[in-house]
Amino acid sequence: MTTNNDQILINQIIEGDTNSFSVLVDRYKDLVFTLAMRMLKNREEAEEVSQDTFIKTYKSLNKFKGDSKFSTWIYRVCYNTCLDRIKKNKKYINNVEINEFTVHEVKTIDNALTKIEAKEKEEAIQRCIAELPSDDSFLLTLYYFDDLSLDEISKVVGITANSIKVKLFRCRKKLASILRSQLEPETIANYERERR
Repeated sequence: MTTNNDQILINQIIEGDTNSFSVLVDRYKDLVFTLAMRMLKNREEAEEVSQDTFIKTYKSLNKFKGDSKFSTWIYRVCYNTCLDRIKKNKKYINNVEINEFTVHEVKTIDNALTKIEAKEKEEAIQRCIAELPSDDSFLLTLYYFDDLSLDEISKVVGITANSIKVKLFRCRKKLASILRSQLEPETIANYERERR
């Protein structure tokens, strides 16, 4: 269910109070822009898609039934708008060739990362996520940074929660290989020494 606060604003907007829409925009603009950047890897494109997302949201607000959270609904609008933009501009598709890693190696990277300061860790992860293909970085952002559940992500991207789980596992493996290439070698060496 959408939060009561969002639903009150939505009802006010539908009844003609356009000022309430600016409150919704303020509430979700950073999230929408971040997701658009993850998908498009281009600031201007992300800004345009963010605007398009809010225009589409405003025009179809009366179709929002409240059977999911409003944030899930707006993420879906953003996701579909990004996909439309990618189809128009094939040059923004960013595929990274990465060797698959075993579950153990993914865990090793996760544990090595705990040795890095929290801020450095987040910055490193954000940089590395930006190198992933659009869909992968989008899913990781929804799951790890926006704390959406598998079911919520399923509603956003239109595939089953089990498929999301499999995709997230693959995304983590790809991310692990990027992190491995960018982490300080001493960090990994120290971690491996401690494990003996």
